[in-house]
Amino acid sequence: MIRFLIAGLLAAAVQVTPALRPAATTAQVPNDPDDPAIWVNAADPGKSLILATDKMPAVGGLYVFGLDGKVRQTLAPLDRPNNVDVEYGFAMGGRRIDIAVVTERLKHRLRVFGIAADGSNVRDLVPNGLPVLAGQAADAGEPMGIALYRRPRDGAIFSIVSPKTGGQTEYLWQYRLDEVKGAITATLVRRFGAFSRLGAAAGEIGEIEAVVVDDEMGYVYYSDERFGIRKYHADPDHPDAANELAVLGRTGYQGDREGLAIYSEPNGGGYLVSSDQMPGATRVMIYSRSGSPKNPHDQPLLAALPTGADSTDGLDVTSTALPGFPAGMLAMMNSAPKNFLLYQWSEVAARLRASTRAPRGQW
Repeated sequence: MIRFLIAGLLAAAVQVTPALRPAATTAQVPNDPDDPAIWVNAADPGKSLILATDKMPAVGGLYVFGLDGKVRQTLAPLDRPNNVDVEYGFAMGGRRIDIAVVTERLKHRLRVFGIAADGSNVRDLVPNGLPVLAGQAADAGEPMGIALYRRPRDGAIFSIVSPKTGGQTEYLWQYRLDEVKGAITATLVRRFGAFSRLGAAAGEIGEIEAVVVDDEMGYVYYSDERFGIRKYHADPDHPDAANELAVLGRTGYQGDREGLAIYSEPNGGGYLVSSDQMPGATRVMIYSRSGSPKNPHDQPLLAALPTGADSTDGLDVTSTALPGFPAGMLAMMNSAPKNFLLYQWSEVAARLRASTRAPRGQW
């Protein structure tokens, strides 16, 4: 009898935590969606964009969607473009422009695109790309994950790249992006980052794909898929740049640790958002963006929220109010339907408030 009562209580708990419902979906991409990045138009938020990859070899592309989910532009073909990130204020031609950078995996290079100030156009700034991961063979020479970092003290912009495979140390490659005589360059400034290689005993090693930088706080996080979310300083010149600061998310995942994003609020408030990759039911794992006064790297898990997103690799968030998304947006890759799901952050916030009032065992 007690066993049946417990089962009933568990079933009731599940019933009161339905999956988050998307407010909108994007159009399909032709082949294999992977990673979204939200670009915010500060002057006219209604003209903000979602840039996302279709990671097909030879005929893949970067797709540009409006907030209504309709395709505004297609940049193709790209040869297995995996991940994309957006950064603001890259110095070029005597002015500052916003850029999106894509890893073109099978060409072993980065592709850099300029975003028009009014969001009307995205253009290829380096048609031949920027070679990366020099001297690496096979999968170790194929760039997959990427995060961009704008250093607050001088505005320098860096790209942090994760290859398909790597060793137990120095897995990530960090490049400084500059304009030199009208051309964009990528200069390697460091290699860093531990990797667990969990899964090797079973003949299948996990990988590192998802990377995100918190520009304001100065930290880079990356998903060691079967181990945890690792944290380092993002500034390659930081005196403690080589040392790992923390590992979050060691437990509680049902699938691989995948997409990462920062929901920023004033004075260091907000959240680190991670996807727990599950077929048809990816969960959104939400951590505190800042730690305790005694330990800034003690960032607890606040909630594990169910969604209907299928096998989510990449996700992104913004805290900027957008039309239809007054508290910001969460965008998630949705594998089998070949599109991206757009969620209102206000619904996420409501679930967060409920979850933080609940006993930890009910998350």
